Amino acid sequence: MAILVGTASWTDKTLVESGLFYPPEAKSAEARLRFYASRFPMVEVDSSYYAIPQPSTSQLWVERTPPGFVFNIKAFRLFTGHQTSPTVLHQDIREALPASANKMLYYRDLPPDILDELWRRYKEALEPLRAASKLTAVHFQFAPWIISNRDGHAHVRECADRMAGTQLAVEFRNLSWFDEAHQAATLEFERKLGVAHVVVDGPQGFSNCVPSIWAVSSPKLAVVRLHGRNAATWNIKGATVASDRFNYDYPEHELEQLIPSIRELERRAELVQVIFNNNYQDQGQRNAATLMRLLGDAPRVSPAVSRGDLLGD
Repeated sequence: MAILVGTASWTDKTLVESGLFYPPEAKSAEARLRFYASRFPMVEVDSSYYAIPQPSTSQLWVERTPPGFVFNIKAFRLFTGHQTSPTVLHQDIREALPASANKMLYYRDLPPDILDELWRRYKEALEPLRAASKLTAVHFQFAPWIISNRDGHAHVRECADRMAGTQLAVEFRNLSWFDEAHQAATLEFERKLGVAHVVVDGPQGFSNCVPSIWAVSSPKLAVVRLHGRNAATWNIKGATVASDRFNYDYPEHELEQLIPSIRELERRAELVQVIFNNNYQDQGQRNAATLMRLLGDAPRVSPAVSRGDLLGD
């Protein structure tokens, strides 16, 4: 049993520009990742949500992090039901799109052969991490309009089938999955798929935010994702960067209140990951460091036994 604490991304613009986390000499992408990996045992890659990375990029992540450091990779936005600009697709894929393709694409818009190729390239991009035992899970954060109905279940199931053999973590963004009528069924659905349930900490009272359901759906992995509790910016209009929405600094007493629930997850899953997605300047990094201190025995490297179990080694 282990608890790993980290943040969503290490490259946020406001984090780099603030000068509050990275030392002055960490001016390159390589130096920043190496520094981050000296402070935390894991990170969530968010850039893979915006575009499918190159395998060569994944290989650099492997080479720039120490043994035991692990990654969660956020699923490509097209796969999670979000609108996607054709400009982020590979050139040959863009050229193969039907002439009727709209300016913004959705999963349902693409022919089966193009979808097959995109999934193939996405899994190929992750292979260097998998080969190095540095891939813990692929994080699927489904769009708010993916709801708990027949179509929603079918799409989630297709994603799990497409990624068979890889541990998935699933985060829903529509209240229908965890309202009183659907909560038990959703957790059972996650258990049957073998995906890790993601406990979400965020503002309440919005249709695109779910309650914190402290449950385990996979004995291998439990994930807690902390978005901050800034209700005023949760659905802010005109946000240009994620930090506009997730600007929140957890006070220490709020982190202390989470510890009993995190410890309970630890008793029920082989590995627990706590990921801070509040990302204005160094909020996430400071809060992650505080939580590690409060936990006391949170490791700075991932235990090999958990990595091997999760990856099927």
